[in-house]
Amino acid sequence: MDDHDTSERLASYADLLAGELPGAWTSTCHPPEDKDDLAELTDRIWDLDLVAASLATHPLRQAAVLTRTDGAQLAVLDRYDGHDGFLVAALAPRALPDEAYRTVREPDGIAVTDDPFVSAEQVASDLLVRYDTALAQARHTAAGVQPSQADRVVMTWQPDGSVATAPVGDTAGAVLVANGFVQDQQTGIYRLNGDDTTAQARALRAIGPQLDALGIGTALQHPAGRTAPVTTPPAPAATPRTPATRAR
Repeated sequence: MDDHDTSERLASYADLLAGELPGAWTSTCHPPEDKDDLAELTDRIWDLDLVAASLATHPLRQAAVLTRTDGAQLAVLDRYDGHDGFLVAALAPRALPDEAYRTVREPDGIAVTDDPFVSAEQVASDLLVRYDTALAQARHTAAGVQPSQADRVVMTWQPDGSVATAPVGDTAGAVLVANGFVQDQQTGIYRLNGDDTTAQARALRAIGPQLDALGIGTALQHPAGRTAPVTTPPAPAATPRTPATRAR
């Protein structure tokens, strides 16, 4: 089978897979002549396991990229292990700095069958779940937002005077929205602007007791050199974690 045939097969498979995944996805195929694009994709493969091992012995000669409306991307690659089917890997966003990935575990890719309908179920129930989690964590880190836990919402002062947080679960999110926070639909981050510092401080004072009544604690982090309005005492600094390097 020549390069044209294999590219057509990959493109057809990727189109069908994109149509079966949850959400709205588009598919773009990069044939062997797209050398620059393929080099850039190799650099963005977010994997330290199966896909990274394959690329170490079989450099990328073609690929299909699936793109979701929120910017999330998956790469569909050929397999070279003697089995039918393809490899599907997450792609790290172009816009995030390397330090955004330092505490995020790679959402390693998976091998899928040559049936795109079955493969869509595999991707949706496994890779996409891990990818969305890793993507949110990386975006939060890049935005300077400390991670929250199910029983503790961590709010972080931002350079523009707003307060940002990434609560776990809809319960805490509903309380935040009721007190003036607005959620960014792409990142999941909630922000309370600081245009009116009096109203901001009042909202932050109200949120603590409301979340506490639901069994959810709160903490307010603010960088050195910034004085926050009197609300609640800042939580102790988190214990530093050993950085992890994103696959290149």
